[in-house]
Amino acid sequence: MSADDLTVAGIRFRSRADYEAALRDQKKINAIRARIDLSNPGELYKLFSVLQSGSYRFETQLGNSFDDEIYEKIEDLKRQGITPVNAGSVQEDKRKATAGLGKRKRTAAVWESPPRSPSLKSRGETAESQKKSRGKSSNLRLEDYDKEMQQQILDELKRGERRRKIVVAIASVVAAVSFAYFGIYYYFSARTSAEYMQLASLKGSTVLAKSQPKNEFSLHKQTIRMPDVLEEYQTLYQKNKKLIGWLKIDDTIIDYPVMQTSDNEYYLEHNFNQEYDKNGSLFLDYACSVYPRSTNLIIYGHHMKSGQMFGQLQRYAKESYGEKHSLIRFDSIYEKATYQVMYVFRSQVYNDDDFVFKYYQFIDANSEEEFNSYMSEMEEMSLYDTGVTASYGDSLLTLSTCDNSQTDGRFVVVAKRIQ
Repeated sequence: MSADDLTVAGIRFRSRADYEAALRDQKKINAIRARIDLSNPGELYKLFSVLQSGSYRFETQLGNSFDDEIYEKIEDLKRQGITPVNAGSVQEDKRKATAGLGKRKRTAAVWESPPRSPSLKSRGETAESQKKSRGKSSNLRLEDYDKEMQQQILDELKRGERRRKIVVAIASVVAAVSFAYFGIYYYFSARTSAEYMQLASLKGSTVLAKSQPKNEFSLHKQTIRMPDVLEEYQTLYQKNKKLIGWLKIDDTIIDYPVMQTSDNEYYLEHNFNQEYDKNGSLFLDYACSVYPRSTNLIIYGHHMKSGQMFGQLQRYAKESYGEKHSLIRFDSIYEKATYQVMYVFRSQVYNDDDFVFKYYQFIDANSEEEFNSYMSEMEEMSLYDTGVTASYGDSLLTLSTCDNSQTDGRFVVVAKRIQ
């Protein structure tokens, strides 16, 4: 098979699987362009919002390029002072201006070449014929048919009425269920936003801070003295001692506490206050340790359509976005730290017996050779080159969320500690 056989929109792909994924992306892009007027600021902002929500899942560079195109168009609108609020009025002004120009052109055309109207006689004959035609169809009554035909007509009318009632009933049920679902979804979304804003305000507070007892544990018959919880997080820690840190990325919605329990299930559906919550919480893999520190700290979070938790993490698929948001702040409850994005890639959860690199099993490197092997695997998978590399002994941070572009898919951002 020649390389040209694996080309889509001028981009060559290395494998048949990548080529087919690109064809799927192209089909989605063509459908979007056919349905949405990209010259309309209002529609463009709506599309941008949909792309941000993750409703469209692109699998290849083709999709990422389209995403970049829309992003650049939005940036251009912002430079022109066009926002989601005034986009509608701007488009209406353009429409009126275009309509006015069209009207002037049509007026000129009428003056130059007036259309010929049908004669009064022909118009009268046409109206009379239409009247007679309507009269013939409207004069038919049920009694004009024989009894057998009358019964068939009545039966068909009854069946039609039953079908209508069934359709109305089903539509009502579907509407009720849909409204209930979205009502619950947005209730949890609004509640989560309010609660985490309140929690963020408690950072640095000493309202519940107490003198800390000695925090010790035994490791290999040696007693290890744990460091004190940072003053900034003492109040939050007193509220919930499953708190293990705080994750923040500037200019994003990601500004949340990070939890940790003895398994990776509880905080999938519980918030900081230990209430049931579909948004869940950000949580550190149970096998990771912030002190003594694991080589790689892995933080999981749901990809929520509202954008909460890790709902915006997939924006890192665009290199331009990654460059603007390259720094990630993750403070453990014991120390502050800043990380720089190194690799961005898509992966999945594999079967236990699959002999393949599983990023979620990389927590501690036992040797330099093992560490370098992990780095090589992630570099190969990365969507773009950030220019950032790591050496044995560096501390890493991995952010992981769901990716619906493949079965059990995951979207992953890996960063290296720089301070």
